[in-house]
Amino acid sequence: MTGAAPWSTLGFQLTIDCAQPQRLVPFWVAALGYVVEPPPAGAVTWRDYWLSIGVPESELGDGDCADSIIDPSGRGPRIWFQQVPEPKVGKNRLHLDLKVGGDRAEVPLARRRERIEAEVTRLCAAGAAVSRRDDVDGVDHYYVVMIDPEGNEFCVG
Repeated sequence: MTGAAPWSTLGFQLTIDCAQPQRLVPFWVAALGYVVEPPPAGAVTWRDYWLSIGVPESELGDGDCADSIIDPSGRGPRIWFQQVPEPKVGKNRLHLDLKVGGDRAEVPLARRRERIEAEVTRLCAAGAAVSRRDDVDGVDHYYVVMIDPEGNEFCVG
């Protein structure tokens, strides 16, 4: 298979299943520097929008459905926090790597480690927790595995 279909204008969003979008949206806005996606033109809230296009109220959950975030620069993908009834079980099969340390060729390991630890501290204050650190003597690599407020793993490196 080669490339996308000729009629395709490939785009994608990242969808994260969760129990409480209202917990994850503020965390990931802070973690990524994203903003909450405003509702489409003409709608006061996302709930109003979804109801206006026929989505049953029973599918909307609580609140105003502010469950997606976007990169204000337009470079990163839209992220939708899809509310699901089942809890997270087991290890993520896909996770985000937040690259804050810098390029190995340009930034010494000690400086990369400082940057990573500063970001880990910031993310812990925003609601994340450290799962483990990959810190092997003699290896020019360092990262920290973290979990978001619902237990989804991500790495800071």
